[in-house]
Amino acid sequence: MRGLVVRSQSGFYTVETDQGTLICRLRGRLKKGRRLGDVVALGDWVEVTRLDKKSGVIEAIEPRQRMFARLAPNPKGDYLQILIANPDQVMLVFACEEPPPRLGMLDRFLVIAEKQNTPAVIVANKVDLVSLEQAQQIFGHYPALGYEVLYTSVCSGLGLQELKARLVGKVTLLTGPSGVGKSSLLNAIQPGLGLQVRQVSQATRKGRHTTVAREMFPLQGGGYVADTPGLKALALWDVAPEELDGYFPELRRLVAQCPFSDCTHTHEPGCRVLQAVQAGEVHLERYRSYLRMRFGEMD
Repeated sequence: MRGLVVRSQSGFYTVETDQGTLICRLRGRLKKGRRLGDVVALGDWVEVTRLDKKSGVIEAIEPRQRMFARLAPNPKGDYLQILIANPDQVMLVFACEEPPPRLGMLDRFLVIAEKQNTPAVIVANKVDLVSLEQAQQIFGHYPALGYEVLYTSVCSGLGLQELKARLVGKVTLLTGPSGVGKSSLLNAIQPGLGLQVRQVSQATRKGRHTTVAREMFPLQGGGYVADTPGLKALALWDVAPEELDGYFPELRRLVAQCPFSDCTHTHEPGCRVLQAVQAGEVHLERYRSYLRMRFGEMD
């Protein structure tokens, strides 16, 4: 049977099929060899064999159309942690205040989305703590780059209906730093949903790596939302420094105009990117984000 992985914990995978939900393990041959990353992830479509009414075994994982992943610390080296496979979109939630927005981290998320060809929506939450005008000053340069920004507030109700409309019928990864209000947003659009997500996230933070639970939650009206615990760091993977400018839309269009094919956009004479930064055509904070990623600095 074909099914969708909606939960994983300690080597057990909850798979939804047309014939019901099964708790599955991996077939032994899928575990062989050195594991450099998650073999099965949330959002994967898999082929399963039923063992009884409630259990089964995963025989194969279908090729992923896309995924959203990060490098996770591992004693044996870097490990590719797949936050979600085959998402329709990723929603990047950042607060306007409390905590202050970490735009450098947001830019890292956007680079991963560009690399994986995943549509990204920015959710600027807690607008009530500043003002809509101030929020637009913080996040207002992103729409010109092709990224939609939703301004939301649970307290005032701003943007909640728009957010719900963007979630229904799609598989969405909801992610961002700790404390930005992801659970409150989910509770506001579907009562009890944020509580479910928070309980799983709290259990994840308390458990060891081997007992981490990841889960996609069904939405009323169709679709799923997957949450990740608040991320403190986001390391890029499979992005060479020399190709990084290709994942910044505003830099990508300028690169061909640079006089050097290996231009780092830091000091080269005649660099079109530097000219654009100096002329205000490229947002200064975005350029600084590029430099930090280019030279391996964390935000």
